[in-house]
Amino acid sequence: MKVQYDVQFQPELKKNAWEQLKQFTDARIALGRAGCSQPTQPSLQFQLAHAQAKDAVLKMLDVESLKAQLKKLNNDILYISSCAVDKDSYLKRPDLGRVLSASSRTLLQQYQQQHQTEYDVLIVAGDGLSARAIEVNAGHFVEQLAQACLNEGWSVAPLVIATGSRVALGDEVAEILKAKMLVMLIGERPGLSSPDSMGIYYTWNAYQGCPDAKRNCISNVRPAGLSDLVAIQRLIALMRKSRQLQFSGVHLKDEHEMLVETHTSSNLKRIF
Repeated sequence: MKVQYDVQFQPELKKNAWEQLKQFTDARIALGRAGCSQPTQPSLQFQLAHAQAKDAVLKMLDVESLKAQLKKLNNDILYISSCAVDKDSYLKRPDLGRVLSASSRTLLQQYQQQHQTEYDVLIVAGDGLSARAIEVNAGHFVEQLAQACLNEGWSVAPLVIATGSRVALGDEVAEILKAKMLVMLIGERPGLSSPDSMGIYYTWNAYQGCPDAKRNCISNVRPAGLSDLVAIQRLIALMRKSRQLQFSGVHLKDEHEMLVETHTSSNLKRIF
């Protein structure tokens, strides 16, 4: 019996009509086709992105390198860890990533007993689901954020680096160090085009067991996403409002307005 094909595709590469839109997004659109299949190049790019995402999750945070970046800020730097002692337990037991290890809790308690100080702002940099995100973004971001906090007249607690960390790990740290405003920087779950995305979680008066509804989140901080400048402006605006209202979370709205410049044929307009 002779096989008859319903559809026959030409073997040459066919571009997609949306090709011009690719310049505006990292999303996988307008890949085109070769015959009835995906072209080789997009297929290889997908495999590379998938490998980068897996590597981001499994990579261990280079703590010493991050410490070296943060030393120029002249703040004390404390290194802590959660009860998730390795990546396997971290991924299988999310609850362990929310609890300080016994040695870390002791370290923080001893530091607080020695200094007997209350702070306005605590900054914690945790590896989360992408240590790469923290290595790429946290050093220069913390430097700018710490300066912005000092400009506001806020005292900054010792900088904390955390491994095996989930978002809630910072709550107990803030409670022990007596910090009113917690800024938790953490590596976000990597997408197939964003293995280096850092998230910011802000909490007013955090405590162990603090519910997620009390947090505000700023996401996708990375070179190809939200810039440090915009992220810090939004965060500082939230922190100012939070201090005024004495709370954070779902009832604290992000009302920060950014300056947008639009070019027209006749002039440059500034829109707020």
